[in-house]
Amino acid sequence: MRSASDAGVRPFYEARAWKAAWSPEAAESLREILGERAGHGLDRLRFLPADMPQEDAARDVALTKAALRYAIALSRGAVDPTNLYDVYTLPRPEDDLVAGLNTALNDGRLREWLGGLAPQSQSYRVLSKTYVDARGSSEGRSMSPIALDGIAEKGDSGPHVAAIVGRLRELGFLQSEGGKSKDVYTQEVASAVERLQASFGLTVDGVVGPSTLQALNFGPAARSRALAVALERQRWLERSPPGNRIDVNIAAAELAYYKDGTLVDRRKVVVGEPGNPTPQLQSQLYRLVANPTWTVPKSIERNELSDVSSAYLRRNNMVREGGWIVQQSGPDNALGLVKFDMDNQHAIYLHDTNAPRLFSEERRYFSHGCVRVEDAWGFARMLASDVQITGSWQSARAKDKETFVRLPEPIPVRLIYQDVVVSDGKPVYLLDPYGWNDAIAAKLGFEAGARKRINLQARDIGP
Repeated sequence: MRSASDAGVRPFYEARAWKAAWSPEAAESLREILGERAGHGLDRLRFLPADMPQEDAARDVALTKAALRYAIALSRGAVDPTNLYDVYTLPRPEDDLVAGLNTALNDGRLREWLGGLAPQSQSYRVLSKTYVDARGSSEGRSMSPIALDGIAEKGDSGPHVAAIVGRLRELGFLQSEGGKSKDVYTQEVASAVERLQASFGLTVDGVVGPSTLQALNFGPAARSRALAVALERQRWLERSPPGNRIDVNIAAAELAYYKDGTLVDRRKVVVGEPGNPTPQLQSQLYRLVANPTWTVPKSIERNELSDVSSAYLRRNNMVREGGWIVQQSGPDNALGLVKFDMDNQHAIYLHDTNAPRLFSEERRYFSHGCVRVEDAWGFARMLASDVQITGSWQSARAKDKETFVRLPEPIPVRLIYQDVVVSDGKPVYLLDPYGWNDAIAAKLGFEAGARKRINLQARDIGP
């Protein structure tokens, strides 16, 4: 089988002593399985060639290539995230797909094997079903964006309100207009806006501002694209994450803490602004730092602090040490009063903040890449109790200088990016703050994305 010498399939045929793999029944089963690939958001990708080879050996190889490519897509994603991002260190599944395909064909269990490669979680199933349902309704439908100068709220009237009312009806959030004029912002309209806001994880206030306007302009086609990308992002992740871990959803600007696989704490965070995104990585939280100092990165020194005076440094408790600007410990330190040190080469970690007002923002994308934790003192106290270092941590807190307390066992921290999440059995569509979905969607066969990266700038110099 000369065609089987292709590097992509050579190990497969070597393992079976170069014998043909595909019976007519197995080939038909693969075609049926690929015909159902919409359940994984992969319906815009072609796995089998448009013109199958007629020669037996070449057809056998074509089937093998298609099966392995589909297996890779299900197992670890159709797109390689390490080719999209400068930093991506989250562990990905590492199934032996060559051996798995051979066993599946020998045992006549191709469907069962391929079906078991994709995530088996409830959230994946919800996203899958929603995508299949949305796919039919989104075909051939486009929406003209609604323009709005300022905000729209109850009591308003005019053409812009009529456009909002029409869109709410089109998206299924407003069933009737209660006999009122279509261009009046009634309580019924406000309630419909609240339902829309809840479905996007936005502040529920019944007022159409920038974020809610973005949700209104997020039509069926855009939802299908977002769901397909969300399914792909789930396939990138290992199927059995550590039971004890901290997950930070960058897109949601939210932290979730798990013990023995159970969610025990959830809180807001502030993550990187679009120009300084928080990277997707996994790292070990290995120590707590009380009263931390902050060594200002050279990038911040060259930009935000390029023209500061010595008086500015004194006001902000900063000194120059060995060619670096260092902010001394204290409540005004940019890291606040506690730092959660993580072991990675990208200088990314969790920390407290001297700007807690930002936690009240709906769009919490203001840092230079690190993650600021709401009520960091409370979170540190919880972790210290859980890992039984409460005494050491209390002693460190009582000191007026930087003090390090190592954890007996490190806690894995995953910084992930999921802008469609499942809550109470339903998908919630969040912002795509960094515009990262477009590149994935394009590789999945979609047109350019509808959501653009948000435009925010950091309001302080903190990491």
